Amino acid sequence: MAELKVVFWSGSGNTESMADFVVKGAGAAKAIPMEDITPAELADEKAFALGCPAMGDEELEETIVEPFVAELEKIVAGKTIGLFGSYSWGDGEWMRAWVERMQNAGAEVVDGEGVICADAPDDEAEQALNALGEKLAKALG
Repeated sequence: MAELKVVFWSGSGNTESMADFVVKGAGAAKAIPMEDITPAELADEKAFALGCPAMGDEELEETIVEPFVAELEKIVAGKTIGLFGSYSWGDGEWMRAWVERMQNAGAEVVDGEGVICADAPDDEAEQALNALGEKLAKALG
């Protein structure tokens, strides 16, 4: 079975914790900090997960995540992607925009939405993230 790549950027550790729950749900998976992988390394993947917390005015982190996602837009058509991230304010606008962006680039976003939680993941978020990992593992085949 292929190993699911769970790629994330985390400022406070909350999104990293979320990545760990996706990994747990997937079984054969590896959490990879976004700084340690390139978009090109995901080009041959059928499915993968991406995590980023809300930053600034509900946006993706601009120095690492934004350039990474911009490159991914060129290669995500036909891929299954799970999106996740934490926030401390707002209503999830950054995640809705990210989902739409990936869908417009031709990706299938699991369940048509990302998994979000306020600050650190609670039991409900843990269950949703485990389920996301399971769905992505199935998409790998």
